[in-house]
This record gives sequence, structure tokens and C-alpha cells, in this order.
Amino acid sequence: MAGVSYIVAFLAGIVSFLAPCVLPLVPGFLIYLAGTSVKEGAGKRWDILLASILFVAGFSLVFALLGVLLNTILNSVTYTVQLWLSRAGGLIIIFFGLYLVGLIRIGWLEQEHKFAVTGIKSKYLTSFVFGVAFAAGWTPCVGAALGAILGLAATEPTVAFTLLLAYSAGLGVPFIITGLFASQAVGWISKYSRVLHYVNIVFGILLIVIGILIFTQTLSLIANLPELNGFLLGS
Repeated sequence: MAGVSYIVAFLAGIVSFLAPCVLPLVPGFLIYLAGTSVKEGAGKRWDILLASILFVAGFSLVFALLGVLLNTILNSVTYTVQLWLSRAGGLIIIFFGLYLVGLIRIGWLEQEHKFAVTGIKSKYLTSFVFGVAFAAGWTPCVGAALGAILGLAATEPTVAFTLLLAYSAGLGVPFIITGLFASQAVGWISKYSRVLHYVNIVFGILLIVIGILIFTQTLSLIANLPELNGFLLGS
């Protein structure tokens, strides 16, 4: 069952990266962190890549600490409490799934949330600190997918830490790839941004299904599918 959760968490990270309040800003933002410009971006690819890696390390640290906190708090509760947490987590996942599909509107999740980091001269340290600030300052922006994973972590507190790491990987890998091809990514994002709306819908439907299975304590039905087991085991 944990294998299914890790896949969902990783996909949630990718969906967070594709959020309308994140994706269009990513190439220019990473170029800014590297201390260069769009015109110079191709010539300073490795500077942008390093800035991207440090930025990802910053928000991954925050999400990892959040996973440890959830693990510590929830792992000590009784089985009855964990059962109710599982049901509550299922409802939370369904709720955010409905939001991603477009059946529920939440105003504060659709607002643009900005943050600023000043007074740091090192561009590499600035990238890391911006990553930390991103995890806290833009949480509303990526809140639907992240909220669903936090709900999932509440249902499986023993793997909360690794779930948040899987989410960080799903969010971080596209950042690093974009950092490597930042100049080209500007045109790609402009060309395909409309299609990305459907990614949210598909993932939202997946969350609704997962949430229902968790609420009804039947998620193991998916985990026991032969095809899925073969995929997870690499056979």
C-alpha cells in the first residue's frame, strides 16, 4: 500500500510544479536566482542548474522536517484515533480532488502569493533560502496537491517522512530539468500551458478515487492488483 502512496505523492509534486501560479514563473525565477538574464541563460546553464538544485534542497528540507513532525505526532496515537485520522484524511483527499477537477472553488488557493528574501549576498545561499521560503510562502499556491498528500500522510503516519520526500522529488525534479534548459523552457511553457489544465483534472479524479478507497479502508484493493505489483517490483 505504501508503494501506491509514494506514486501518488510523486505525481502530486509534479502537479504542484504545473500549477498556474508556479509554472509560468519558473524559468525566469531560476535565471534570476543564478544572477543572470534570459539572453545570457544559455551560456550560464550550469549556474542556473546549481541554483535550481539548491532551491530544491531548500524546500525539500522543509517538507522533510514536516514529514518527521507528522511521523512523531501521529505515530504515537492509538489505533482508534488512527482509524478516524484515516477517514478524515480520505475526506481531505476527496475535497482537494474535487478542487483540482474544478467542482469546488477556493479563493485563497487561486491567489498569487509572493515572498521576498533580502540581505544575502551569496546567490547560492539565496537560492537555498528562497527554497525554504517557497515551502512556507507559496504553500497556498500548491496547496491542493500538498494538502492531499498531508491528508494521505495522516492516514499512514509511519511513512509520512518518505511520503513528503516523494512529494519533494516530484516537485523538485521538474525544477532541476527546467533549470538545465531554462532558456528553452520559456517557449515550451507558453506553447503547452493550456494543455496542462487537463493534468489537474486527471490527477483530481485520481485523488477522489484514492480518497474514497482510504475512507472506506479499501486502498489495499489497488495495492493488491497484479499489474501494479509487477510495476512496483520492476517485473
